[in-house]
Amino acid sequence: MEQNIEQQVTRGLGQTNPTQTKTYDFPTEIISLPSKGLCYPEGSPLAKGEVTIKLLTAKEEDILTSPNLIKKNLVIEKLLESILVEPGVKVDDLLLGDKNAVLIAARMLAYGPEYKIKVTDKEYNDEIDWTVDLSVIKIKEIDYSLLNRKNEFSFTLPNSKVPVKFKLLTHGDENIINKDVEAAEKLTKQSNEITARYRRVLVEVDGNRDVGYISNFVSNRLQARDSKELRKYIASVTPDLDFKFEYTSPYTGETEALPIPFGSDFFYPTE
Repeated sequence: MEQNIEQQVTRGLGQTNPTQTKTYDFPTEIISLPSKGLCYPEGSPLAKGEVTIKLLTAKEEDILTSPNLIKKNLVIEKLLESILVEPGVKVDDLLLGDKNAVLIAARMLAYGPEYKIKVTDKEYNDEIDWTVDLSVIKIKEIDYSLLNRKNEFSFTLPNSKVPVKFKLLTHGDENIINKDVEAAEKLTKQSNEITARYRRVLVEVDGNRDVGYISNFVSNRLQARDSKELRKYIASVTPDLDFKFEYTSPYTGETEALPIPFGSDFFYPTE
């Protein structure tokens, strides 16, 4: 059954429920995770499939508007550190889809579900003012029976027939990938984002878990056709939100699903 982002949020406001025994001195919410906690080890506080977050306050607004943090691209990092108040929960451990759910819920709870954007209508190439209702964002449909506590998935590359195993990325993995890409761009003036991501995603190739072997395979043996199919499969098993909204053209009346654009004012609306 599809569940939207609004249904993922349980009003906490410092109170307790059967899975929350700690009380807080500030208002909180309990957020259901798209992964249902199924990719975390049994001992992880995230394994229960939900996480308690602090509602945004003036302290978090300081983070969102800090010129220094914006310049260093650390706003999201510091915001997550500030609102993830549950003991034992580490920002770096969050799967990317679960992180997205936390961020969307936090923004919606702070400033409401309305998100004003501009859409370029393809009929006349006009820029149209549009309001997205964030509360109707749904959890992406996947086969949850494939998720496991080891966070490992098997796939055979269709062209080369090489068996591989991969993991779903966490926020910590994403940070490492970004640093790798930045370093490569400074050194070679060229992006290595695809290979950097695969080096982090793949945990085994043809039964071999050696990091050097995997890196060499990614750079020299992973064929483009196999790479495309692997990306598609990874996306199909990744728990996340479906970041699309329905746009109806005022000119033609046609409705289409478009990706939600996340501008600089997403977390801190200026209006």
